[in-house]
Amino acid sequence: MQFPRLHLVEQVCDQPRLDDPAAEVRRQILGSRLGERVKPGGRVAVAVGSRGIANLAVMVRSAIQVLREMAYKPFVVAAMGSHGGATPEGQRDLLASYGITPEFIQADVSTAMDRVCLGHNSWDEPVYWDRAAYQADGVITLSRIKPHTDFRGRYESGIVKMLVIGLGKREGAATHHQYGVRGLRDMIPESVKVVLQNTRFALGLAVLENALEQTARIVAVEPEDLLNSEPKLLEQARQMMGRLPVRELDLLIVGELGKNYSGTGMDVNVLGRQMIEGVPDTLDPRITRICVLDLSEESHGNAVGLGLADLTTRKILAKMDPDITNLNYFTSCFLMRAKIPPAFDTDRECIEMGLRTCWQPRSERVRMAIIPNTLELKYLWVSEPVAQECQGRTHVRLHDVETPLVFDERGDLHQEALFPESLRARRRQAYHHQHELRSKE
Repeated sequence: MQFPRLHLVEQVCDQPRLDDPAAEVRRQILGSRLGERVKPGGRVAVAVGSRGIANLAVMVRSAIQVLREMAYKPFVVAAMGSHGGATPEGQRDLLASYGITPEFIQADVSTAMDRVCLGHNSWDEPVYWDRAAYQADGVITLSRIKPHTDFRGRYESGIVKMLVIGLGKREGAATHHQYGVRGLRDMIPESVKVVLQNTRFALGLAVLENALEQTARIVAVEPEDLLNSEPKLLEQARQMMGRLPVRELDLLIVGELGKNYSGTGMDVNVLGRQMIEGVPDTLDPRITRICVLDLSEESHGNAVGLGLADLTTRKILAKMDPDITNLNYFTSCFLMRAKIPPAFDTDRECIEMGLRTCWQPRSERVRMAIIPNTLELKYLWVSEPVAQECQGRTHVRLHDVETPLVFDERGDLHQEALFPESLRARRRQAYHHQHELRSKE
């Protein structure tokens, strides 16, 4: 098969960026009313989730340091619902993969799955909360505000969801997901009222990222302002989120999926696919065929979101942990996404079938793009028709670089050469560096 030649496109970002997120965390905490809510000497839990937020570890460490300077006894508590296989070990590993370890942050890390019931919401459903957070003298959340991958509502990914789902542990996540979209969009706001009335939630640190996944803003949100402030922050985040530069593709090739890139493995806001039972897909862009080639190491075998693709590879299936992946699917109750697409031995075969079935038989007309994942969207490779559309656009730079698709001897795409700045390439460089150091010993 004749593969289209590809052109390098760069999305230029002129959005805000914080040069020192750690210092901004410090400034926001010191400028808040935390001191009015928690007495000196009190134990303060810093709730941290399972998302791959930029600068997360240094922001957590900064929060721990300033809390200790304020005469508190801070510690980290995992606020990630059922992620990490809903086990203390799995959640500890997830936090460690982001650099959040007791050694780095200089504080204890609690990943116990124990929870308490705070009461019942207006739907007469129980509202659960992490026991360690409940027993603390104050709780601070550190979470990213971002459009959710499963629903549209007044509160999506952010402080409210972390308070209800993240700190609700496995049972809290299951309670809301069992109602599908209604449970997330409509019941979470009712449950957070119970949380605000019955816990020592003392401050929310809202993190907003720009289209290049850089920290753009950090805002301290007081508990009494939460329900009015978060929707405004969500709209700001929506305006900054990363997107593909075109609204229609015949074929999209995604190098890796993983929980570190999106809660759904691949961000539906980038793919234009939600695939939720009874909910029409109304998102942009329109993509006929999607191939996904590999699973990130940071996902720890969780291949949730694989069903969003049309075609995949057997190496993803080999890396997938069925128990962890299925637990995520069954907790979310979105089972359309759980279907496994046809899998091929090599990337070459997968991409060939994508081209054969993308409803554009003329290779010179194929609208094709390759991205490393759905989070790192600064650079992408596109076919000639897409390159022509991008030419002259504001915030899009078409580089004078052209390449054929390059495969290794196994028939797998040389992703590190296409995307030398991607997490995958940095991971490979770190591996080779460690190997060299061991060889010299």
